[in-house]
Amino acid sequence: MLKNFLTGIGYLFQGLSLITKKGIRPFVVIPLLVNIVVFSIAIWMAKTQFDTLMNKLLGWLPSWLSWVEWLLYPLFALLILIAVYYVFTIVANLIAAPFNSLLAEKVELHLNGLPIPEFKGYKAMMKIVGKTMVSEFRKIIYMLKWLPLLILISIIPVINIISPFAWALYGAWMLALQYTDYPMGNHELFIKEELKHLRKHRASSLGFGSAIMLMTMIPIVNFLAMPTGVAGGTAFWVDKLSKE
Repeated sequence: MLKNFLTGIGYLFQGLSLITKKGIRPFVVIPLLVNIVVFSIAIWMAKTQFDTLMNKLLGWLPSWLSWVEWLLYPLFALLILIAVYYVFTIVANLIAAPFNSLLAEKVELHLNGLPIPEFKGYKAMMKIVGKTMVSEFRKIIYMLKWLPLLILISIIPVINIISPFAWALYGAWMLALQYTDYPMGNHELFIKEELKHLRKHRASSLGFGSAIMLMTMIPIVNFLAMPTGVAGGTAFWVDKLSKE
């Protein structure tokens, strides 16, 4: 299991290498610009809201639990990072979805050399864009199903100590789904089929998603998270998921 988890992490570094390739670089520009704008806003919000939210959390604690402040502070900081950056990752991917699908197509062409279908006109392109957006909303609905439980864990004193770990597991799985969706969507696979593929490679999926999540929490570096995730997810698809 550990070997597969590390293999999943490796797809992040493969993605970083792929987005620098000559034939792929032009398709990285728009996802990169979207990520820069969205994550700049996320960084500002996380910085300005953390102290306010932390003070509210500590205000809920009875005086006899004041000693846990030293433990809650780093855990809550991690929770804020995961929650804010994950929400903004969803927003960024929703905006850039059609361009991410094109990037996944180019990366797959680079990896396996299969021909790309000829351009069939703007009407056909609009259908592709429409299908991509529908897929994005279906993913969001799937993601929202788990949020009530996570929020409940996060607001109950004492139990909320485990909330960063619950959010981390949730975030890793959802990011793996997010970034492998683009190559699988290009092959007309949708969320039910995608989840079946990911569950067969659960450890690798969690490793890949964890690496992307860590990347999204590092300022400046997180600007590259979206195109890297798309390229790495496509490599994951070509190497393992497509062979099911």
